[in-house]
Amino acid sequence: MTITLRPGSTVMFTGDSITDCQRRESEDGLGFGYPMRIAGQWGLRHPDRPVTWLNTGTGGHKVSDLEARWQADVLDVRPDVVSILVGVNDMGWHTLDPNGYVITAEEFAAGYERLLAPLADAGTQLMLIEPFLLPIDGVIRAGAALVGDKERKEWRTDLDPKIRVVRELARAYGAHLLAADGMFAELAATTELGHWSVDGVHPSPAGHAALAEAWLRLVA
Repeated sequence: MTITLRPGSTVMFTGDSITDCQRRESEDGLGFGYPMRIAGQWGLRHPDRPVTWLNTGTGGHKVSDLEARWQADVLDVRPDVVSILVGVNDMGWHTLDPNGYVITAEEFAAGYERLLAPLADAGTQLMLIEPFLLPIDGVIRAGAALVGDKERKEWRTDLDPKIRVVRELARAYGAHLLAADGMFAELAATTELGHWSVDGVHPSPAGHAALAEAWLRLVA
């Protein structure tokens, strides 16, 4: 089963910085990441089916942040398709923000479901992209925090239950699932560390291209 894009459809990408990609500074409002690549490839392959592409991703946002802006940024637009990638900021928030706390999988699930319910009621086609964490080496700076192997292991322990939440919600709401964490794990197994993401969180150009190709395989 695939998502069907008809001429004149509106597709909304939303989420955190992985989707944002400086969209506000770009002329088309899509940024430099996978939404722009998807729009470009779709236009190349299907010039007879023009689509309106929108991006409301915002760097640093968690599920709770999306919920606060959901009505204005998503529901009021009434898109035909909504593609969501969120969860990496819900992972390890307590290690990155002095005011942060451990966001449980249950809290994450409840907030995410509140995003999906009104869209499902409206008959919107849904694409849920798993949050992901890629293996890298060394210590990196994330905001005011230094992140090394110890922190990444903690993040993986935190993220895995949230990935399961996204999979379960996709089944419950009949959404299409882009299994990005598994996809990147397979890709990383055959390439040098850092090829798909320098910091393990934000995709490289190759990483964004991989996301775009996987997304387009689920659309017709």
